[in-house]
Amino acid sequence: MMRLTWVQPEDLVGHELRQAAEDGRGDLPEVREIAARWHAAGGHDAPPRAGASPQAPPVRLRRLAEGLLDELAAIPSPLPEPSGWDEIVAACPDWPAAQGSVPGGQGNGEQGPGRRAADPARVLGAWQGRAAGCVLGKPVEKIPREGIREIAESTGNWPIRGWFTARGLPPEVALRWPWNRRSAVNSLAENIDGIPEDDDLNFALLALAVLERYGRGFTTADVAQIWLDELPGGRVFTAERVAYRNLLTGIEPAEPSDARVVEPGRTTATYRNPFREWIGALIRADVYGWANPGDPATAAEFAWRDARLSHTANGLYGAMFTAAMCARSLDAFSVTEVVEAGLSVIPAGSRLAAAVRDAVDVAGAEPDFERVVDHLHARHGRLHWVHTINNAALIAAALVHGKGDFTASIAGAVAAGWDTDSAGATVGSIVGGLNGGVPGQWSMKDRLTSSVTGFDGIALGELARRTRLMAG
Repeated sequence: MMRLTWVQPEDLVGHELRQAAEDGRGDLPEVREIAARWHAAGGHDAPPRAGASPQAPPVRLRRLAEGLLDELAAIPSPLPEPSGWDEIVAACPDWPAAQGSVPGGQGNGEQGPGRRAADPARVLGAWQGRAAGCVLGKPVEKIPREGIREIAESTGNWPIRGWFTARGLPPEVALRWPWNRRSAVNSLAENIDGIPEDDDLNFALLALAVLERYGRGFTTADVAQIWLDELPGGRVFTAERVAYRNLLTGIEPAEPSDARVVEPGRTTATYRNPFREWIGALIRADVYGWANPGDPATAAEFAWRDARLSHTANGLYGAMFTAAMCARSLDAFSVTEVVEAGLSVIPAGSRLAAAVRDAVDVAGAEPDFERVVDHLHARHGRLHWVHTINNAALIAAALVHGKGDFTASIAGAVAAGWDTDSAGATVGSIVGGLNGGVPGQWSMKDRLTSSVTGFDGIALGELARRTRLMAG
């Protein structure tokens, strides 16, 4: 029997209860009562890694799940983590000044006062770095940290300094830690032939397509339209799949009024979506930074417009954090400047801000990155491996500890064993932009495979050229 992942109500309840535990609602009496009713009826906790439980439930349990999801959605988080634009900016005491941006997504795409032209070498380096970090992490996606290390050590690649390979890998290690089956065919040293398709790259292409089709004044509804036009439902996951499902059932993204507040309730980001703080929006944000070189405030606002289709709170902040860092990576001189720019657009009282500051402190003080990762796993081990908070903390730690060294940075992001291709891609894009290129061993045939219309076979140089045009 087919079990569609990430949308079955009986699986979403466990994820929503875990989300409630993370966002301050878990100890509320009404949440505890809902959890008790669910478990008493035979409901299960969230599947630990898979997107669906193996068997369909009785109809009564599914109906109960649907009702409980709606009850949980009506209970607000008590934490100081807003999703509305004005509230987010007000919660950021170091919010940077925008350069040539028109607030509210009303820009006309022309180069405004103070907006900088993008450095061609840095934009190309950012695209190259994103591709390299993504491909490095692809074959070991879903393999835990200890497995990644054993694979690398068994093939003479520890510390990681090159692509993963099956050559020389002992059969017992391969059996214990099987490659990601979709990626092993095109992302190992012996079979890389150009840049293979991946959602972490497709979303960057979609962001570029949004800017090219709708201009700098694009709306969240425009992003939704691009998804419907270009993304099959089976190519999106977690929060994006829920948002996609919601679009198909007639639920629309909440467009901001003058007050720019995201209203709770039946919106694509909030309706029965327990994944709204997971990593999906973060991986969609790089191009919004590259289109705003040296302007983290406007980059963050662009990312917010995109992210709110599927995410709230820390899910939004992760996208804004990444976009701001990507913007600064095109004009900064150090990873310190880059990470500070990212922190400046995260509400200071949020869980994400606390996690990133902690990661930065530990990575700056501890010379052994393995011990840094030990700390991150001890602090964030309860989170799902594709949650925003743990992966954003890892990204910050890999950047700070890597100190601009491309290989050390992407290797650290991948070796930690969470969302390996996503964290590797984001770290790679930032350090690639900062350095204006990537070392030779991370170069691939300049041809990107993609199912997004108009992009299959495109060269990264052409993507960089088109990205610079979007910067004005």
